[in-house]
Amino acid sequence: MRIRLLTFVMAIGWSCNALSQLPIQTLEKSIKPLYKMVDTSLQNNLEYELTKNKDWAQLIDSKKMAVGIVDLSNPEDIRFARVNGTHMMYAASLPKIAILLASMDAIEKGELNETIEVKKDMRLMISKSDNAASTRMIDRLGYDKIEEVMTDSKYAFYDEETGGGLWVGKRYGGGGDTHREPLKNLSHAASVSQVCRFYYLLAHGKLVNERRSKQMLDIMENPELHHKFVNTLDQIAPNARLFRKSGSWKTYHSDSVLVWGKDPERRYILVALIDDANGEQIIRDLVKPVEKVLKKPVL
Repeated sequence: MRIRLLTFVMAIGWSCNALSQLPIQTLEKSIKPLYKMVDTSLQNNLEYELTKNKDWAQLIDSKKMAVGIVDLSNPEDIRFARVNGTHMMYAASLPKIAILLASMDAIEKGELNETIEVKKDMRLMISKSDNAASTRMIDRLGYDKIEEVMTDSKYAFYDEETGGGLWVGKRYGGGGDTHREPLKNLSHAASVSQVCRFYYLLAHGKLVNERRSKQMLDIMENPELHHKFVNTLDQIAPNARLFRKSGSWKTYHSDSVLVWGKDPERRYILVALIDDANGEQIIRDLVKPVEKVLKKPVL
């Protein structure tokens, strides 16, 4: 009897510990396509909270504001909601996550040597959004490689039939050839649904493989730029782990973050794309209402 009880307690302990880790350790059958996890209650609450702000409502109606959230508080019951989810926009530096994934794919396949310089550039590209490091990574990979990974059926992060998605077709900082995406002729593009999918698969260790996903999480953790989402999260959740990539250019402002708090109730993905001169402040202001939505009881 004691042995059975000890085994049961150890199993419960392992389960709780596994659920607190990243990548999330869960049953393979639980990792469903994100679009199948759209939650009506979460969706309605998100739309209501966002459109209470008249300025935001106007931006949403004109497709100049897109927001996506994924509730990770219960790994066995993940919930997804989005506004203008498949609307692809210029996203400045946020699509550097596409370069990161393509780099890991190339390293895993032996197409790119994982040198000290490459590892340093991947970190600089994400944490500091360093344009020179990003351009060096683009030049090492080539546009065709980045497109190949984004359009790979394993990921489908860029899909013409669903509005496009993640794309990098221009060096950061000028110069060189361009390779723009076919739908809107954008050089650096994203949609919130595809970026949410990126983080969702990353959180489950499904980008390339678990080892490379862990490596990507390490690179994306502890961002060195503390603006937008991070500015607010530094204040309200200073102990939460943050995995993040943002971007800004002229009126285009974007941010994406995986928030992993010690309290499971503060574990979520948040993505925003804004085309407005006040976009940086809007993104800062989004965090609290989104957390309010996530904390509302499931109906």
